[in-house]
Amino acid sequence: MSILSYLFVPGDSARKMEKALESGAGALILDLEDAVGPDAKGAARELVAAFLGKPAPMPRLVRVNALDTGLTEADVAATAGAGPAGYVLPKAEGRDDIEALSRLMDRHGVAAECGILVIATETVRAVRGLLGQDWSHPRLTGMAWGGEDLAADLGATANRGPDGHYHSPFRFARDAMLFAAKSAGVAAIDSVFTDFRDEAGLAAEAQTAAACGFDGKLAIHPAQVAPIHHAYTPTDAQIDWARRVVSAMAQAGDGVARLDGKMLDRPHLKQAQAILKRAEATDDGSRSG
Repeated sequence: MSILSYLFVPGDSARKMEKALESGAGALILDLEDAVGPDAKGAARELVAAFLGKPAPMPRLVRVNALDTGLTEADVAATAGAGPAGYVLPKAEGRDDIEALSRLMDRHGVAAECGILVIATETVRAVRGLLGQDWSHPRLTGMAWGGEDLAADLGATANRGPDGHYHSPFRFARDAMLFAAKSAGVAAIDSVFTDFRDEAGLAAEAQTAAACGFDGKLAIHPAQVAPIHHAYTPTDAQIDWARRVVSAMAQAGDGVARLDGKMLDRPHLKQAQAILKRAEATDDGSRSG
């Protein structure tokens, strides 16, 4: 089943992790990286491992520290036995980094079905590699992007303009990640919307991302989950169209069909199947327009 929202939760707060269980998020990302100070890493690993040992209504992934910190293996070692649904690798720069984390997971007995979600645009080197290499890997389940660390690596003073839209280098990084994810056959996850009080801005950005082919969005506050789900939930009209396309193509049998006076072929079928898959990922069954 597709996951529409990934909610970041600080790994050093048992209270926030417990509260996140009520968020309705598609998945939780238990953060051992940016949300946890250097002196709190060890305690956070213990809290996350304990939290993973309890039942939860959604998958829980662990964001480890970047490979160049020297902390990644300790993160994996402390949480592997608790059975996370996956690991999130920040500052990933290509398939070699995915393989490096995969080897650490193998070393600590992590099951093969436990996947890796990469944050793939946090360095200039990573962005350059998005269109120049194949990121496919047996453990790779998704790719996400972020503009905060990239801004620092670029020396940029802002990643968005006064209108709230991303500046061109960050739009390029976002688009490149989308292409790389689709090429690898994994979920493409849009970045966080940092102003959690601006629901209208979040909704507009999420709707645009969904229309462009993104499969879900990162969140930093429980209040962002419902707007994200609403934006990524197909409308009744879209679902009806998708079902009729699937039916028409099945009846045609030769790869070409007609619907409402228009020709349909394989790309239309693929689009319809994607709409129905996204509809299945909606928990509350609500529809718009």
